[in-house]
Amino acid sequence: MLLLILSYVVQAALIVHCIKTGRNQLWIWVLILLPGAGALAYVAVEVIPGLLRSNAAKRTTRGIKKAMDPGADLRRYESEVRVADNVASRQRYAEELIRHERWDEAIAQYRASLTGLYEHDPNLMLGLAQAQFGKGDAAGARATLDDLIRLNPDFRSPAGHLLYARALEAEGQTQKALEEYRVVAPSFPGAEASVRYAQLLLAQGQRAEAQQVARELLERARIAPGHYRKAQREWLDAANKLL
Repeated sequence: MLLLILSYVVQAALIVHCIKTGRNQLWIWVLILLPGAGALAYVAVEVIPGLLRSNAAKRTTRGIKKAMDPGADLRRYESEVRVADNVASRQRYAEELIRHERWDEAIAQYRASLTGLYEHDPNLMLGLAQAQFGKGDAAGARATLDDLIRLNPDFRSPAGHLLYARALEAEGQTQKALEEYRVVAPSFPGAEASVRYAQLLLAQGQRAEAQQVARELLERARIAPGHYRKAQREWLDAANKLL
C-alpha cells in the first residue's frame, strides 16, 4: 500500500513538473496510462538532461574536471597564445598563471601585452600589479597602480583599490594604508576589505576601532542574502575572531 501511494505521489509530481516547465503535453497521458514505465521514461528523457544543462550542474562538472586535471585550462590557454598570439589570449593565459601562482610568467605575459593600442590598458595594468604583488614585489605593484591611476583617471576597480591598500601595508606605509582601507572597505563587494582594515587597526593598537569595523561588517552580513554569507564565510569568521 505504501509503495502504491508513493508511486501516485511521484506520478502527480512529474505531471506537475511537466505542466510547469512547459513540456510536451503528451507526457501527461504517458504518465497517466503508463505510471511506472512512463515515469522512468519522463525522468530519463526530460528531467535528467535538464539537470545536466543547469548552471549548478555545469559548475559541478567544471569543478570535478579541475580537481582531476588542475592544469587543463593552463595548457589550453598556453596553446591559444601559441596559435593566436593576441592580447585577449595572453590575458587569459596570464590570469590562469596567477591562479597557479606562477608569478614571473604572468608578469612576462602582461608586459608582452602592454604594447601598442594596449600600452596603458587598465585591466592589463591591474593584472600586472596583481602578479607583482603575488610575487612579493609590493613596491612594484604600487608603482604599477600609480601609473594605472595616472594614465586612466576614470578607471574604477574595488579589487584594484584593495590591492593598493595592501601594497601600502606591505611596504610599511601604515597610515596611508589605513586611509585607503577606510575608503574602500564600505563599498567593497565582499568582506575582505573590512576585515583587513580591522586587522591593521588592531595591529596598531586601535582595538576599539577595529572591533567597531568588525561589528558593522557582521551587522551588514546578518541582513545580507544567504549566498553572500556562504561566499564570505572565511572573512566573516575572521571578523568574529576580532570581537
